[in-house]
Amino acid sequence: MTPEIPGLPQAESIPDTLPVLPLRETVVFPMAVAPLVIGQERSVRLVDEAMRGNRLLAVVAQRSPAAPAQGPADLYELGTVAVIHQLLRAPDGSMRLIVQGLVRVRLGEFVQTEPYFLARVARAPEKEIHGVEVEALSLTVRDLFKRLASMIPELPAELAAAIDSLHDPREVVYQIASILSLSAEDRQNMLEMDSVGDKLRRLIELLQHEVAVRNLEHRLADQTREQMTKAQKEYFLREHMRTIQRELGEAEGERSEMEGLRDKIEKSGMSEEARKEAERELSRLERMPEISPEHGMIRTYLDWMVSLPWSKTTGVAIDVPHAREVLDADHYDLDKIKERILEYLAVKKLRDERQAEAGPAGAGEAGHPGAAPQTAHDESRHEPILCFIGAPGVGKTSLGQSIARAMGRKFVRISLGGIHDEAEVRGHRRTYIGAMPGRILQAIRRAGAADCIFMLDEVDKLGAGIQGDPSAALLEVLDPAQNYAFTDTYLGVPFDLSRVLFICTANNAATIPPPLLDRMEVLSLPGYTENEKLHIARRYLLPRAMRANGLREGEASIDDRALVRIVREYTREAGVRNVERNITGVLRKVARRITEGAQPPLTVTEAEIPSLLGPPQFFNEVAERIDRPGVATGLAWTPAGGDILFIEATRMPGKGALTLTGQLGDVMKES
Repeated sequence: MTPEIPGLPQAESIPDTLPVLPLRETVVFPMAVAPLVIGQERSVRLVDEAMRGNRLLAVVAQRSPAAPAQGPADLYELGTVAVIHQLLRAPDGSMRLIVQGLVRVRLGEFVQTEPYFLARVARAPEKEIHGVEVEALSLTVRDLFKRLASMIPELPAELAAAIDSLHDPREVVYQIASILSLSAEDRQNMLEMDSVGDKLRRLIELLQHEVAVRNLEHRLADQTREQMTKAQKEYFLREHMRTIQRELGEAEGERSEMEGLRDKIEKSGMSEEARKEAERELSRLERMPEISPEHGMIRTYLDWMVSLPWSKTTGVAIDVPHAREVLDADHYDLDKIKERILEYLAVKKLRDERQAEAGPAGAGEAGHPGAAPQTAHDESRHEPILCFIGAPGVGKTSLGQSIARAMGRKFVRISLGGIHDEAEVRGHRRTYIGAMPGRILQAIRRAGAADCIFMLDEVDKLGAGIQGDPSAALLEVLDPAQNYAFTDTYLGVPFDLSRVLFICTANNAATIPPPLLDRMEVLSLPGYTENEKLHIARRYLLPRAMRANGLREGEASIDDRALVRIVREYTREAGVRNVERNITGVLRKVARRITEGAQPPLTVTEAEIPSLLGPPQFFNEVAERIDRPGVATGLAWTPAGGDILFIEATRMPGKGALTLTGQLGDVMKES
């Protein structure tokens, strides 16, 4: 029998068919009051219909809270009949309800599913057990709840007194279960238990667990109640969380993180010395609290150690004819440079093949006749250090990219211009805040391969300061006899750079320190002639500029005479950067004409160049036969290929002294 509550319908007056209200993460217990928030349109309509009638509805929890219930299969079979006590409509269209549970019911056949659920319900009364055992269980539950209420300041003392005055074991169970912070699954399990004794036993387990957690919290608070700094407070909270996790059996996250680091160290392929150092630091990290300043430093160090490509390579089998095709496709002329690169690739291909043939000899078998054993320190395995020296714009950087593409390796580049700190190359000590490895290892980590093509750009523009000389730090990096054991100051263990192909670029060899220049094989890139610039503009620069300006092939063109005029009258350089800029400027104006209605294809002729680029910037002077004394013709060297000079002498009244005017150098004065 349901207890009589004045003003509420009794179990006998509950109809056989009721609207069903699905609940997410909420369970309403019989004889307990609960607040509900209703937002779905179908649920709002259901409540409106219930308010017009007897205000009764069946509240049932969803099996999955992730999405709205679409059908009967999404709901639990057991729920509660509830009566709506209070309704408040919010401005956003949602409703706030206060409902009170009456009795348990089991859902039967669904009469309708639209616009809301309507189902037949059958009462599901609990199995009431009377006797000493139930009284003892009920008394234990009330005592545990009183202890818990005394530990939680948010629970008023009157609530514990009200629970203590209850005599019906069912009401004791449902009232306490509605107050405790239980998961929806635990609440539903409590509702579905048929025996009141089982409900009481389960509630005792939950209360004991909650009391134990609260006791532990108070014990930790008592142990650390002295004056705490901010760091001490953080430490207390973290220890509190760890203790709770240990009690709940959930302290596996940090342990699994350490195991993940250990697994990464094993799989990284690092050297034996590096592995021992990483494992030593990992052991320190496991014993160190997270609030320690060193915790973050060690964790960052280990992240760097496991992320470096200690043994990962990306190079493919070398195909010398294919490499020649790549170099020819990317660069015009430069035959001497291409030949030297192809020679290097051919030597490396033979060396790798012979080493593979001699491989079994190291295992105690007969190797290839005449093949000498090779070690990590064998000079035959060292990559050459190439240095491209040439004027700006002649293609030094793009040559390095072409080499990487021909060899199938990763390409990485750093600029050394303006660097005046030795630590930029070799790294900082870990004792400094924000310390990191040097730029060499940073770039290799970005490349993700231990055999990348590494370009050191502007090596002639290194500077020296009070922090040291970075060019001296590069001596170890660029020395094939030493870089197999390059030791970054941050890591503190050797890293093998012997498989990296270093390529340096510079504009002037005179400013490179002699010891550094001695370690490199210098390849000079001369400036381009006018004819070479014409071919480069036609084959490379013009198609690239058309793509950059949104022009399709065939929509615009520049004839050869116009290109020659651009090269001759608007640029004076060894490279082709200004040629490309002027071609881009011409094509921008062509693109504007097309957008203004001109019909492609459009061809730019020699006569149109001044109207598009303005007056010529340079004029070519031609040596002529001089028919009067006092004028001589000379030649001058320039990075752009040289020029003609006219030296004039004029007779003027004076005292017989010789006066030289103009910007004449000492050498010209002597001659």
